[in-house]
Amino acid sequence: MHPQHQRHRHALSWRRKLIALATGTASLAALGLTAGLAPSAQAASGPTISAWITTPDRANLLTPGQTTTLGTGTSQSNTITVDPSQTYQSVDGFGASITDASATLLSALPSSQRDSVMASIFSPSSGIGMSMLRQPLGASDFVNGPFYTYDDMPAGQTDPTLAHFSIAHDQAQIIPLLKQAISLNPKLKVVVAPWGAPAWMKDSNSIVGGHILPQYYQAYATYLFKSVQAYEAAGVPVYAMSVENEPQNRIPLGYPATNVPVAAETAIINSLGPQLQAGGLGNVKIMAFDHNWAEHPNDTAAAVKLGEAPELNYASDILNSSAAPYIAGAAFHCYYGDAGAQTAIHNQFPNKDVWFTECSGSHDAGQPLSQYFADTLNWQANNVTIPAMQNWSKSVLLWNLALDSNGSPHNEGCGTCTGTIAIDGTNVTYNAEYYLTGHLSKFVQPGAVHIGSNNAGDLHNVAFKNPDGTIALVVNNIGGGTQSFGISAGGQSANYAVPAHALATFTWTPGGGGGGDTVAPSAPSNLTASGTTASSTTLSWGASTDNVGVTGYQVFRGSAQVGTVSGTSYTDTGLNSSTSYDYTVKATDAAGNVSAASNKATVTTTAGNNGGPIDSSKWYTVKNTNSGKCVDDADGSTGNGAAVQQWACQPGNANQQWQFQTTDSGYYKVIGRKSATAAWDVSGGPGAGNGSKIQLWAYGAGNNQQWKAVAGSNGTYTFTPRSNNSECLDVTDVSTSDGARLQQWTCTGGPAQNFTLTAQQ
Repeated sequence: MHPQHQRHRHALSWRRKLIALATGTASLAALGLTAGLAPSAQAASGPTISAWITTPDRANLLTPGQTTTLGTGTSQSNTITVDPSQTYQSVDGFGASITDASATLLSALPSSQRDSVMASIFSPSSGIGMSMLRQPLGASDFVNGPFYTYDDMPAGQTDPTLAHFSIAHDQAQIIPLLKQAISLNPKLKVVVAPWGAPAWMKDSNSIVGGHILPQYYQAYATYLFKSVQAYEAAGVPVYAMSVENEPQNRIPLGYPATNVPVAAETAIINSLGPQLQAGGLGNVKIMAFDHNWAEHPNDTAAAVKLGEAPELNYASDILNSSAAPYIAGAAFHCYYGDAGAQTAIHNQFPNKDVWFTECSGSHDAGQPLSQYFADTLNWQANNVTIPAMQNWSKSVLLWNLALDSNGSPHNEGCGTCTGTIAIDGTNVTYNAEYYLTGHLSKFVQPGAVHIGSNNAGDLHNVAFKNPDGTIALVVNNIGGGTQSFGISAGGQSANYAVPAHALATFTWTPGGGGGGDTVAPSAPSNLTASGTTASSTTLSWGASTDNVGVTGYQVFRGSAQVGTVSGTSYTDTGLNSSTSYDYTVKATDAAGNVSAASNKATVTTTAGNNGGPIDSSKWYTVKNTNSGKCVDDADGSTGNGAAVQQWACQPGNANQQWQFQTTDSGYYKVIGRKSATAAWDVSGGPGAGNGSKIQLWAYGAGNNQQWKAVAGSNGTYTFTPRSNNSECLDVTDVSTSDGARLQQWTCTGGPAQNFTLTAQQ
């Protein structure tokens, strides 16, 4: 479950109470859904506007309103002008989470009723067409039983090879429901996020709280990779993932959570990214951060208590880290701060995406449905759904898809949360979250683009152009009375009135429904490449133009599409060294029109190994990325016990040339060119620990003489001895001096443990 609900529910209720509740009841006509158009405007043959409304008193629940036409409506002091030429982010989807608690309640329904409920949620035709789900990997606090991960071990035991990994728990109820949702809406996207790492990986020895031990960063990255791989194999494709739900929840209140500082998340992503690429899952997006718009004071206080840095700029710090090439963007929650934080991140990192991934409704003990329905509708429309989309988010995801009316089942954590629907036995109630989501998901298609519109007084709104050319405008009246306003689009207008705190969606097809936009954007111009390394290159191009607006660019390596971006640059990673690649770029618009290809840019990567298989027939220099110095056989010695050190790189120096000869299971013996019989050796033997120096010793096939090369980003490696897979080859004291000894040390992912290989003649 969500680690912050219990701590934030009082603040959430307090903020909600700032908004007055609507208590009146009225007919559709009285609600202003008859168009206030002059006769001449009604006679005009403009596009037909359809309307749907939800009111806080539940008298109207996504109720269709009276249609009208855009014409020459009379001038209004409050006018929303919809401008498709102003384009922002594209849309991934809208939805919630089928938590373990949700799956328990849905699975207990009679099959026919369950099918009907699922259709009402996911079917685009008979339901609201929910188009995105965010799934916990393992337990949250919303479980019907004890906490679990996919690799739980008895106390005192570990499983670094993940031999006991299994998603069997999810295969009983959660995955069948996910597959049913996908069958109802094939465009559904699934995002996954873990709450607690396996206890044996953590310094707390508990799923609840604590840090992942540095020696298990790679194992945890593999755990995440295997989770995605297993879901894919079970028939649930994964669109995106985060490394940890709410990584700054440092002291959780009794439910699964993990304290993951920026440095730890960086190291984990630097391992996860290459694993996804190597495993054929490079299309799975990595969302960084996945926490509140601003750091909650409770989280800051916890950092002080633990003696840790509060990391107030976590999202920007991780996007500035070495893991950035693997990160698609940042994800945010609603429990502190405001949606303006999303625009701040977009402005700082315009080539990264933004998602809004969690917010729960809540109610105080004893509150009737009539009150918390109105409360949730008002607060979330005013603070979450519309502001999130106004501020560059590609999604709005709420929390539990289903709970009972008492906020259960749950294990610790939030006891007052509400679900999108409430299931009590066979009684199903559709909560405000259902209608909040429906006002977007039923009318805004995946792939739609956010277009220009203006807040008009108390009428806050957001507009979209769908891939089929239709327009959707979602309007929230945050004021205390009925608001009359105009809608202006394409030089035509119509007038409406919306009651206090109501949420309304309006749709129309520009040009009177005559087929929409069919004009493709111009081709991108002046495609060039820069910053090319052994494994990556950065492409830049001139912007395209379009009669309505460009929504994005498709990047092609040869004939294969490798990326989609909204800006005019893209960094392609995972390339082979000393290899030529041809790139082109095409522009797209909201109607799905695709431009002609740009000019072709040919790129040749530099020499290097790019983290790929090491050629055992070649000799390499091994350079530390921190010091820029090469691994060196001290004094060119050929005897047992010769020190392995770093020294200024000297071209052609045989003391600095090493050959990686395969043994088995991905391990190498590493010999020096001066002596083909002496290999890298951890002094002290297989049981040696931190600080044991590396020497040359006659090769005897010992585990302390075999090394695994673990590929990182941009052609870097870490080297792990077979005798201790939690230790790495390390430059002592992160030294940059000649003569600094190499040692083994707990793997941290730091620069003293990263090396590049360069093949020698």
